Amino acid sequence: MEKKGFLERLRAGETILVAEGYMWEFDRRGYLNRGHNAPEVVMEHPDLVKAMHQEFVHAGSDVVLAFTYCAHRERLKSINKEDYVEKLNRQALRIAKEVAEETGALFAGGICHTRVYDENDPVAVEKCRQMFKEMVEWAVEEGVDYITGETFDIVSEALLALECIQKYGKGIPAVITFAPYCPDETVDGVPIPEACRRLEEAGAAVVGLNCARGPKTMIPLLKEIRKTCKGPIAALPVPFQCRDDCRTFYSIKDKESGEYLYPRNLESARCGAKDIIEFAKEAKEIGVQYLGLCCGNTAAYMRDLAETIGRRPPASKYSMDMSKSYIQTANADKLNVMAKKTRLYMYGTDHMIQ
Repeated sequence: MEKKGFLERLRAGETILVAEGYMWEFDRRGYLNRGHNAPEVVMEHPDLVKAMHQEFVHAGSDVVLAFTYCAHRERLKSINKEDYVEKLNRQALRIAKEVAEETGALFAGGICHTRVYDENDPVAVEKCRQMFKEMVEWAVEEGVDYITGETFDIVSEALLALECIQKYGKGIPAVITFAPYCPDETVDGVPIPEACRRLEEAGAAVVGLNCARGPKTMIPLLKEIRKTCKGPIAALPVPFQCRDDCRTFYSIKDKESGEYLYPRNLESARCGAKDIIEFAKEAKEIGVQYLGLCCGNTAAYMRDLAETIGRRPPASKYSMDMSKSYIQTANADKLNVMAKKTRLYMYGTDHMIQ
């Protein structure tokens, strides 16, 4: 059977689950240098990149997104590896394509913000255009189903990315997402719902948000985007416990010391399964069709997302079932005296696992 296309799924009203967050996870595992964020792991450990793609599809992702985040020419130039830009991009695309073909998942390419863009500097604009152009062309040549343009915070840069996908992408659909920082606006002062509307009207197949905000602080903004945009919207928060007084994972502070947790100490503010499940429910109610997680994502989180919207990915075979535990079971009458005492010692009370 032929797999259903990206636009076909959207038009049918389906939810597309998307695993992102490769940069954060490879940093956590010790294979990527946080700071310059260049995905050198693609060249140095391609087997690990392939394994992570497989892991996320196993957990429920409908998409294999090539790890080309921050793989543009300017980023690699900053670490004296500009000569590797095409080789790295094509390698990332081919690894992703192989897994997509093996699993029947959609295959996506990606571009992102550049941090050199300046709409008032024609030289900078042209530099960005050329970087987007070559990455889009490589992605199309390798056969992607669609292209993401993500983590933008400047409207005109996002529009330039969309323009390049449309001009050089040979009809490939585009997903464009903004990183929502503390204010509900882009850094050039455009309300984010309005920024999404502009991208939608310019022809993006999906618009929305990725990264920066956690599930709880992204939901209110998604509701406003849903009111503003007519078509499919995207939501890929970071799985960290952001709150009203710290809307982004950059701004979370340690409750005792007052120090910022980002970037080294964010593990202490990770979301629990309940946070992810509640987010998935709310996103579904809002009408989010392009749903996933960004920096901090894990396969366990993806499985929670998938199961919450009614899916049973292969990883569901191993979903938690505490009724099979010898000690931590709700069936206390089955425990012998010493097992009951062990549980009492664990919890300090005769705690019942639900």
